[in-house]
Amino acid sequence: MLGPPSQVMDQSRIRNVAIIAHIDHGKSTLADRFLEMCEAVEPRAMRAQYLDSMELERERGITIKLQSVRLSYGPWAVNLIDTPGHVDFGYEVSRSLAACEGAILLVDAAQGIEAQTLANCTMALEHDLAIVAALNKVDLPAADPERAAGEIQRVLGIPAGDVLRVSAKTGDGVAELLDAVTEQVPPPEGDPEAELQALVFDSHFDQYRGVVSSIRVVQGTLRSSSQVLFMQTAATHETQEIGVRTPAPTEVAELGPGEVGYLIAGVKNTAEARAGETVTDARRAAPSPLVGYREPKPMVFCGLYPIDGDEYLDLRDALDRLRLNDSSFSYTPETSNALGFGYRCGFLGLLHMEIITERLEREFDLDIIATTPSVEYRVRTTAGAEMAVDSPSRLPPAGQVAAIAEPFLLASIIAPARQVGTLMDLCQKRRGSLRGMDYLSPERVEMRYRLPLAEVVTDFYDQLKSRTQGYASLDYESDGYEDSDLVKVDILLHHDPVDAFSAIVHRGAAYSYGRQMTSKLRELIPRQQFDVPIQAAIGSRIIARETVKAYRKDVTAGLYGGDVTRKRKLLERQKAGKKRMKAIGRVEVPPEAFVSALRMPSG
Repeated sequence: MLGPPSQVMDQSRIRNVAIIAHIDHGKSTLADRFLEMCEAVEPRAMRAQYLDSMELERERGITIKLQSVRLSYGPWAVNLIDTPGHVDFGYEVSRSLAACEGAILLVDAAQGIEAQTLANCTMALEHDLAIVAALNKVDLPAADPERAAGEIQRVLGIPAGDVLRVSAKTGDGVAELLDAVTEQVPPPEGDPEAELQALVFDSHFDQYRGVVSSIRVVQGTLRSSSQVLFMQTAATHETQEIGVRTPAPTEVAELGPGEVGYLIAGVKNTAEARAGETVTDARRAAPSPLVGYREPKPMVFCGLYPIDGDEYLDLRDALDRLRLNDSSFSYTPETSNALGFGYRCGFLGLLHMEIITERLEREFDLDIIATTPSVEYRVRTTAGAEMAVDSPSRLPPAGQVAAIAEPFLLASIIAPARQVGTLMDLCQKRRGSLRGMDYLSPERVEMRYRLPLAEVVTDFYDQLKSRTQGYASLDYESDGYEDSDLVKVDILLHHDPVDAFSAIVHRGAAYSYGRQMTSKLRELIPRQQFDVPIQAAIGSRIIARETVKAYRKDVTAGLYGGDVTRKRKLLERQKAGKKRMKAIGRVEVPPEAFVSALRMPSG
């Protein structure tokens, strides 16, 4: 490790920039070329998607977490943040942009503008950032840079002549892109002598060193071996190490205004260093904290339960540590009759839920059950009260419900024009209403639909991709609540409701949900010594039923013939025993049956 330099860097030489783009438009590959060009990584240590350090990211080929790195490019220090592209991780992008003065907007030269291109560019403009637009993958046979540059000019207002052409794969044009960043992105402002204000924009928990926070210094100077105050939680700590990622952690003596680095201050309580926290000098505190971040609003909810009840406290600790690294999900304790103690968790989308669940299993070695995803409904009772319900088990009895309002989305779908028909069919089957349609070019169209959130969070994204051979892209934003004809479907196992399988669905889809769950459970529930009815019900009305047939033990096997009354007597005794068992018997649902029945398709 290098010795800590003593000088604060010349602000005019600093450039803070994030790479933003739609999924799979080449952000991480471009970051690789930047690392190679600036000789930040030794050639023998270089690998594809170098900044995607999480095993899950490398397996799926997507960026899940923002990653920051400082690059030395001639006289310039470029603080680069690689961001995720999927709509579920938009909160990561907004946090990254808050730490930058500029953004590289990357667009695939073959596919052109996609839904997340629009969303991320709008977000960058809201943060008042300088935007450097570039077309990637110009080396592909299908690339059409002129058409894509024309789309950028029409839709985003960036002149086609200013759009750079690069190939992150071959490295062509990457040097010109870095030059454009140093010329077009303004240096950060800030007074090195002012009271310290540093924004925590990401954190993770290190088993040996405690919380490691990624910070952007806005005002003042952060020095090693100083007392720092976390302003929102009023916790004071001594800095153990400050440094920059180059991408290897490199210790420095101080960080001045505009610099991006990391801070280790021996913080053990994960609640003290959440994203959005302001760090200041304890002896010369800033008069007020920075604005921080708006808390994200969860859109999808599900229950997470340990398969082994003894792991409940381990699950709580794991959620605490993950929440530090990803503050966009929330959790509160809840209890289920079927599953015991667990947590009700809120996520930004179904992929977000999948990733969190998988990280809990991999990083913390937990075996967990995730219940069916749900959204937050607003229920008006007959007594005139209004309540938020994010779980079917919390819905009041049907007689007390006057109306149920469900959340709606405004979805933007960009797809080839020839696939308009199949997309309209999909959206109308999901109770969507068309709000507008614009042709970005003769071959590509943007459709805007208003859809119920509950219809989007299950397998809508999968259907969208499969119907368009992967060419459609989706972005959405919240659009309020509206009353709908919704009912609660209960699943009864041997006449007892199993709350983990209950769901709030549209009345038109209730029968198909009931049939699907009862037939799936019939295959998963082990056979008993008595018939086990599996029923789907709306209130007291049964809408679907399957039966797990009983085992029949051969009680007459030991008989050698003789009078038939002996055989009849044994069969009558067996019949009476089964009747008594049926009256008092309980059906235990094995954990693997819960996992299989509740497994949702990928979002």
